[in-house]
Formats: sequence, C-alpha cells, structure tokens
Amino acid sequence: MKKHILALCGLVLASFTASAQVQTPAPSPSAKIEQRVGLTDITLEYSRPAMRGRTIFGDLVPYGEVWRTGANENTKITFSDDVTIGGKELKKGTYAIYTIPNASSWEVIFYTDANNWGNPQKWDDSKVALKTTVSAESMPFDIESFTMLFGDITNDSAMLDILWERTYAGLKIEVPTEEKAMASIEGALNGPSARDYYSAAVYYLEEDKDIDKAREWIDKAAGMQEEVPFWMLRQKSLIYHKAGDKKGAIEAAKKSLTAAEKAGNSDYVKMNKDALKEWGAL
Repeated sequence: MKKHILALCGLVLASFTASAQVQTPAPSPSAKIEQRVGLTDITLEYSRPAMRGRTIFGDLVPYGEVWRTGANENTKITFSDDVTIGGKELKKGTYAIYTIPNASSWEVIFYTDANNWGNPQKWDDSKVALKTTVSAESMPFDIESFTMLFGDITNDSAMLDILWERTYAGLKIEVPTEEKAMASIEGALNGPSARDYYSAAVYYLEEDKDIDKAREWIDKAAGMQEEVPFWMLRQKSLIYHKAGDKKGAIEAAKKSLTAAEKAGNSDYVKMNKDALKEWGAL
C-alpha cells in the first residue's frame, strides 16, 4: 500500500509539473495573413523579429547570404492558383520564402520544401521553384518589427511588401483572375455540366427521390460525353432499372461492362456481370 501511495504521489507531482509551464511572450511573434486577390487566395505565415537597437541589414542579416526572411520557422506562402512572379509562372501550392538581401536589390526565392526551421540544413537547388530579383529602397523612418503585408491590391495583382529597419522590398504577384472569371461566366451561361447532371441523378437515385427526373438528368449527362465512361453507364443502368425500364438497364449495363473491361477495372466488370445475371441477361 505504501508503494502504491508513493507511486500515486509521484504521478500527481509529475502531472502538476507538466501542467505548470510558464508562458511568456515570444521574442519574434508569429503572424498569419490571408488575402484574396481577385479570385485567388494567398496565405502568408511568418515570424516578426524586432530591431531592439540592432543594425539589421548588412549586420544582423548579412548581405549576400540566404536569409529565412523572418525568424524561427521558414516563412511560408500558399497560393490557391498558379501565379506569375517576375514574368515566371509559379504553380499553386505552399512554398518557403527565402531572400538574399543586398544594399540595392534582393533576390527572392520560392523553395518547395517549406518545413525547415530557418534555412535548410543543406540547400537543394532542385527545390527552387522560382527566383526573381527586386529592388531595395531606403525609407526615411524605422520599422521596428519585421513586417510583411499585401498592398496595391487589384483584381489582377498585389504587392508583397517586405519592410524592416529602413529598408523596403516589394514583389509583384499576378493572379489569373480574368482566366478564372471568364471560365466561370462561360460555364454559367452554358448551363449545368455533365458532372452536375450526373451528380444530381445519382443523388436522386440514392435518396429515393423522383426517379424520372434522375433518368432525365443521367441521359443529359451521358449525351454530353463523346465516349460515356463506364462508371456513368453503371449508374445509368441502375437508374433505368429502378425506373422500370429493364431493357434500357440491360443495354446500359452491357455498355458499362464493355467499357470497364477495356479500362481494366475489375470492380465494375464484376458489378455489371452481377447485375446482368440478376436481370436475366447473362
């Protein structure tokens, strides 16, 4: 019993020690900015060191060397669409932003490995997705905390502004707003897509709703295809069968079987064979 009490006391003490952690402000607090530019979402995550009386560029941050562009973990930026920077395309996704500051210009590097604490232990040029050069300008006043923000936002672009000490560097990011807007307009004016009709038909089938409406929609979906895929023909056969059209169901199932065999999809081959057997067609 004594051993048990001692063990229990140790457990309670350990629990208290674990929960009694001191919380203090981070010297370089983290920041997160979510900005929509046109129809593209951009998310920026970085840490904000302060000057604290120090000389920054050319001293704390040496000229001509790769910098994490902030503090702590590498700065991350995420694009929901492909974007254009410095006349070069950058694919959608998440990147680390590294920079090489100099007195009158900065190199800005988008690095595909965005999970480093600061700079990578070993730099890999194959992970450089895009590199561009921007001018560095002097400001007439100090910016105490390292700052990154989005400015000059239009439907088609935004500036990624980088400010610290008395230095400003700006990077223009262009987004595909016109392309996305035109595609959206054309899609809406052309009416529902084959996928829209297909999804609606399958939903009505599975939820036991108006089967005649489901049949109408699956026919429209199939009619919009040059070559109707096996998975769509499979649903068409089930909808026709539920609607009482056994002949149409068998015809669709046979077409689905042929297409599934051609595609090498054994699951759909089996499902169609099972249905055809059940309906007396095999």
